[in-house]
Amino acid sequence: MGRRSIHFVASPGRRDDPAVEALVERYGQAPLAEADVIVALGGDGFMLHTLHRMIETDLPVYGMKTGNVGFLMNRFEKDGLSERLCAAQEVSLYPLKMRAETTTGEIHEALAINEVSLLRQSNQAAHLRVLVNGAVKVEQLVSDGILLSTTAGSTAYNFSVRGPILPLGTEALALTPISPFRPRRWRGAVLPASAQVSFEVLNPEKRPVSATADAFEVRDIARVDIHEERDTSLRLLFDPDHSLEERILNEQFL
Repeated sequence: MGRRSIHFVASPGRRDDPAVEALVERYGQAPLAEADVIVALGGDGFMLHTLHRMIETDLPVYGMKTGNVGFLMNRFEKDGLSERLCAAQEVSLYPLKMRAETTTGEIHEALAINEVSLLRQSNQAAHLRVLVNGAVKVEQLVSDGILLSTTAGSTAYNFSVRGPILPLGTEALALTPISPFRPRRWRGAVLPASAQVSFEVLNPEKRPVSATADAFEVRDIARVDIHEERDTSLRLLFDPDHSLEERILNEQFL
């Protein structure tokens, strides 16, 4: 494959960075409508922002780490970018689609690349009912919240609340309670990616709960329905020696 037309995007704190300016000067800045690939410069948070913002373009995104966290990023180098893009391996990720209903009946929808999480809004623990494929699996979960994670997001917030790491290609989702109190023995579940998951908020007036799909938040939730959105594919590019699959595998041995 010949030289690829690149559209560079950079996190706000890096846009005036001389290293970023040097990349644009060397490789050019293709208009988004004419680009073959998007190169995102920053950390994981900016990569998630870029994927959400560019989701309609269907362009592959190649990240280079200039931020503090770079699980989704490749190493930063100014030389050989064209060759690296041609040799990069593509990984397709499918986001979660959240449909959230508030206590006033408003409906909000959003996509999540990492996870959909429910969190208590006050000092009162959340009381939640958990359903999978329409069947009640936990009648009353008393906790700070709960989350449903993709494989790519399983090493992020999910892992920090003791959820399992899911290798890419497992076609699974991680359902993980956040600081659970009751049931005392329930610590979550690994579900097939085809599962339809719902959360109902019990007594939402006294125990208000918010729902978050990555950075998109809805407050005062009554019910949330979640499924994997197979009609939407996110295309990430990784250097052959820095594959996302290998990184997720290695995280289990740190």
